[in-house]
Amino acid sequence: MPAPAPSWCRCSPRTDGRAGTAHNAGMTAALLIVLAYLLGSLSGSLLLGRLRGVDIRQHGSGNAGGTNALRTQGWKFALGTVLVDVGKGALAVGLAQRYGGDLAWLPWAAAAAAVLGHVWPVFHGFRGGKGAGTLVGALLMLWPVAVLVLIGVWALVLTIWGYVGLSTILAAASLVPLALLDGAAPLRLGFALVFALFILFTHRSNVARLRAGTESRFERVRLWRRLRRGTA
Repeated sequence: MPAPAPSWCRCSPRTDGRAGTAHNAGMTAALLIVLAYLLGSLSGSLLLGRLRGVDIRQHGSGNAGGTNALRTQGWKFALGTVLVDVGKGALAVGLAQRYGGDLAWLPWAAAAAAVLGHVWPVFHGFRGGKGAGTLVGALLMLWPVAVLVLIGVWALVLTIWGYVGLSTILAAASLVPLALLDGAAPLRLGFALVFALFILFTHRSNVARLRAGTESRFERVRLWRRLRRGTA
């Protein structure tokens, strides 16, 4: 008759099942986060640039984002860039929501991974954009009302001062008071704070140019200035 199993290895079927479920959930979460990063690494401007035979990192500000795409390649190219960058953020979060089970933190982690992939893309030598478009796409799935606030703040600042970088920084910063006013859970508030600071970090060159007075400005969109002149 075989000897009984030692007490340290006796596990009930229920315990084994729970351990297996937790292991599977962890593996799924890790795969979804990696997938989100890889999706984020698919830079819209660089993929479209290959079709056109141009690397926009060699033009204008050297950034792979939508603003530099607009300035150097025109509005159609820029629109395609923005659609890809926003879309991949939404897709990364959507996959995490669909297949991540009950892990409430996972879609937020997928959003973060997608934004990081956009800024440091593995497919493009870790030289990407500044993350704003991909962040907007992620928030469309996670926090839709925040996107309305972001767009509102961005448009207001842009039409007053004409600086895209400043508009983006202040729009991202608006996530923090929005989360506080909304009584957001710690996970959402933490995400808002981290990415408000992260967008400031990725736009640090814009801040330096603003301080030096050399930042490019879109004069044509300064509607408030035109209104003031018209009423003067």
